[in-house]
Amino acid sequence: MTGLRYVYAVCRPFGAALQSQLTGLGGDPPRLLTHHGLIAVVSHVPERDFAEAPLRAHLEDLEWLTATARTHQLVIDALTAVTTPLPLRLGTVFRDDSGVRTMMEAREDDFHRILDRVQGRVEWGVKVYAESEKHEQEPARPAQPASGRDYLRLRRQQTRATEDSWQKAESFATRIHDMLSAHAEDSRLHAPQNATLSGAPGRNVLNAAYLVPRTASEEFVELVDRMKDDTPGMRVELTGPWAAYSFTQLSDSEEERP
Repeated sequence: MTGLRYVYAVCRPFGAALQSQLTGLGGDPPRLLTHHGLIAVVSHVPERDFAEAPLRAHLEDLEWLTATARTHQLVIDALTAVTTPLPLRLGTVFRDDSGVRTMMEAREDDFHRILDRVQGRVEWGVKVYAESEKHEQEPARPAQPASGRDYLRLRRQQTRATEDSWQKAESFATRIHDMLSAHAEDSRLHAPQNATLSGAPGRNVLNAAYLVPRTASEEFVELVDRMKDDTPGMRVELTGPWAAYSFTQLSDSEEERP
């Protein structure tokens, strides 16, 4: 079959079969390309979409990008169910099988090092949102303060109330992160999500990822569940298990194409 080679992930050989109905990009079922004890999971994709120029244009097309990312993630999820994959960056494409093998050989030591670290482990994501009631965020105030001094005093009271609310939220988030980190092998703090972009209600005060052995995942999930009702006005969201995205990233120089 002709076409370029799209690479989803690199992993070690595994015995279980991928889902028989799994379809990758370009409608091509993912296949396994072996080289020096590593496996690249690839699909044949058409040049009209994935050659350098059209791919660059497509990456500016939100609809195309969303559909492509969804299919990419479905393949990663299928791999995560049967092995420990090292996901590659969306849009990792090579001319042919030889190009993929050249890449694998150039990065072989890095791939083995990272796979050694995450083998048998998954990533869990935890987000904490402060959901203060409106009256707590905006204390009631007279429609018309008696004087400028009364107005300034009221504003100071509102500022202190808001600061106290966020300090409590930050303290809660720190406590959760410390507890979860103690039950994980590693953790990563990501930038809080912008509420306008994410559409999630409340203020995101914790956005973290945790590397957890599969065998300890049930205990980790139970720990998060116990924390969900710990503090009124706070919302805890758990996602996963995922491939260990936050713990398998190659540096920019390592991800350059050969």
